[in-house]
Amino acid sequence: MTRFALTLEFDGAPFFGLQRQSSGPSVQQAVEEAVARITGEAVTMHAAGRTDAGVHALAMRAHVDVAKTIAPFRLMEAMNHHLRPDPIAVIACEAKPDDWHARFSCIGRAYEYRIVNRRAPLTLDRGKAWQVAQPLDDEAMHRAAQSLIGRHDFTTFRSVQCQARDPIKTLDRLAVRRVGQTVIIETSARSFLHHQVRSMVGCLALVGLGRWREEQVGEALAARARQALGLNAPSDGLYFVKAVYPGD
Repeated sequence: MTRFALTLEFDGAPFFGLQRQSSGPSVQQAVEEAVARITGEAVTMHAAGRTDAGVHALAMRAHVDVAKTIAPFRLMEAMNHHLRPDPIAVIACEAKPDDWHARFSCIGRAYEYRIVNRRAPLTLDRGKAWQVAQPLDDEAMHRAAQSLIGRHDFTTFRSVQCQARDPIKTLDRLAVRRVGQTVIIETSARSFLHHQVRSMVGCLALVGLGRWREEQVGEALAARARQALGLNAPSDGLYFVKAVYPGD
């Protein structure tokens, strides 16, 4: 039995999320079915993180255990063939020790959120970014974001459906920058609560629009209540960027 670490890139729009579920297609289901067609084996994919419907990934790490003898490159090539036409690509594949786990060995996760700040309709970025037509003050958004960095109770920024046992997380980075008409929010932590990134982005957008004072983001955090949340940003603009492991 060989444990293969996969690096996946995918467009989340057609899927009900990364994790397999009965309500609709998922990234996990597509990957597991591709491996089954190659090896004849029923496998289970384990991923570094979970993504909601519509959330994308630039480099999601995952693993599968395969009994068939096959080289990593051959498995990657065969998977990419069988994954078509689903918008999923295996961009890297390597054999790992049996004690390496895509989720439990992961010591850091990074996300990026993209807002296209313009009045004209989206064409190339449709479904890949959140369009905000009114001008955004990205510098005010960045200043407000700094109040969320560190170890806090993030109950305000946690979905009511979140299954995490503890709302306390340590946010290592939350930065806002502008590239032309695109406002990019970058964040990293060991782990995140369900909807945490989208909820933080939504509140920062309210600051950028002038509807919230910069201090209100910290006040919402201190409230430790979902009712204090101003806005949950849509899934379109969210990307899983990177999973970090010891030795990287």
